[in-house]
Amino acid sequence: MIIFVLKFVSNSLFKIKTHLHFIEKIIEEDIKNGFPIKKIKFRFPPEPNGFLHIGHIKAICLNFELSQKYKSPINLRFDDTNPIVENKNFINSIKKDILFLGFHWDHESYASDYFPKLYKWAIKLIKENKAYVDDQSQNIIQVQRKNPFEIGINSNYRSRSIEENLYLFEKMKNGFFGEGTCVLRAKINMSSSNMNMRDPIMYRILRKKHHRTRYQWCIYPTYDWTHGLCDYIEQISHSLCSLEFENRRPLYNWYLDQIYIDDNNKETIRPKQIEFSRLNLSHTITSKRKIQYLIEKKVIQSWDDPRILTISGLRRKGYTSVALKNFIHQIGITKRNNIIDISSLEFWVRKHLNEIAFRTMVVLHPIQLIIDNYASDTTEWVEGENNPENSNFGNRKIPFSKFLYIEKDDFLEKEKENFFRLCIGKEVRLKNAYIIKANSVIKNHEGEIKEIHCTYDPKSKSGKKNKIEEKRRVKSTLHWVSIKHSFPIKINLYNPLFLKKNPDIDFYKHINPKSKDKIIGYAEPSLKKAKKGEHFQFQRIGYFYVDSKIKNDQIIFNKTVSIKNQWKKNEK
Repeated sequence: MIIFVLKFVSNSLFKIKTHLHFIEKIIEEDIKNGFPIKKIKFRFPPEPNGFLHIGHIKAICLNFELSQKYKSPINLRFDDTNPIVENKNFINSIKKDILFLGFHWDHESYASDYFPKLYKWAIKLIKENKAYVDDQSQNIIQVQRKNPFEIGINSNYRSRSIEENLYLFEKMKNGFFGEGTCVLRAKINMSSSNMNMRDPIMYRILRKKHHRTRYQWCIYPTYDWTHGLCDYIEQISHSLCSLEFENRRPLYNWYLDQIYIDDNNKETIRPKQIEFSRLNLSHTITSKRKIQYLIEKKVIQSWDDPRILTISGLRRKGYTSVALKNFIHQIGITKRNNIIDISSLEFWVRKHLNEIAFRTMVVLHPIQLIIDNYASDTTEWVEGENNPENSNFGNRKIPFSKFLYIEKDDFLEKEKENFFRLCIGKEVRLKNAYIIKANSVIKNHEGEIKEIHCTYDPKSKSGKKNKIEEKRRVKSTLHWVSIKHSFPIKINLYNPLFLKKNPDIDFYKHINPKSKDKIIGYAEPSLKKAKKGEHFQFQRIGYFYVDSKIKNDQIIFNKTVSIKNQWKKNEK
């Protein structure tokens, strides 16, 4: 079944570009001014300290699609400069996510590949009196840097001699000092209005095991020292970053200046950093630190929990790569930060799943319906479309009998205004089957309805049209399953993880205690053939994804998205 669905994925990709976005314009201008196309090169540089999230999809699509457009190479470079929080599990998840999105990298690299060269260049800066070892704690350094409106205070160690700094830096490297005792700082400008230029830290001491270099290094470079120089080593022409790095561009360029000006090789290019707005979505958080907090507090199970917007979580929830990329293309690449409503993301998911998902009937909260004038020993096989959007999906046979399940919410004993489903004395159509009329109910000793008794019209079978039926007005169609032919399935229903639209501040105060609901539903027999990774529309309910199969071939489904936009109802 899943093989058939894949035939339609490539035809579903919706991408319309009527004009160049601002980064494309910059690249086109560079080419116009003589920059050789063959020198264009991109990179995607994730830090392996967590799983990638929805915001990274924008950066992935931007870099990889520019690479495709200009037929240029692209590197996947892991910024592994902090052994405290990085591990191979995160690296493997990042690779899996990129492949899920349909992209492939030309070269895999790590910042740790360049540790020897970065160390050598740090010594170069010390020799030029542009870097010094500071014995103060990072807290004191932070206080001395003041703020953009006050001049910073020079460290007492800023005037150390070149010889002393070289000696101390080597001792840092060789593990002579403990963590937090000293750092290497660039000597730039403590009066700069840009805080990033106030003698930033280049190296700190970390006595931790690195996932690749093990215990070879006691000192680790900071992101700012590493980023631009790794771009230079790999000859990245256009280094694309999210907007929060805009204030760090002068530092990016300053570090490059110290290296690039001494490189006499005319064939090398100088990387250019360009910033774009990051993707911010309502009703969610993407901070790795905050996601880790939710895992530690057992609010969510793991990094791939479907309630958070990591790419792995979205995949387990049933989001497709096509839908995610269509969403990214729709919001575009700009330099203006804003918050995109999550309903926009769900629109593209719903749109794609409507094209590729098989239809089936599942009752989530069953109540028994008995057709009194239908023979007890009869099973009739009615026909239903597998996907009305595409006739190539074909039809399926569905068993119909006297004893059915319908949804509890689809019945009211006494009719109310604007309730168009089943009530006593009222008619509805059963999907793909007959028109029925409710006549009476049977209740248990607590007064709850346990059976709905009705009659059906044998002449009203779906697909048969006559003059009498054309005049008949039935306002509602209900889904159902035959009790004796149905089978139980496990279903995870997901609600918003946060009760607030913008939960980023004090997010832990807005956690929804009912963000996940585990239920047993009853499915028509065609679902027994469902395989892990397949998408289905439970008719009238929503889209669901086969997460796994467990003992006795029992299937677990995760709800992907509702049939209609539910956010307007839940907006706060």
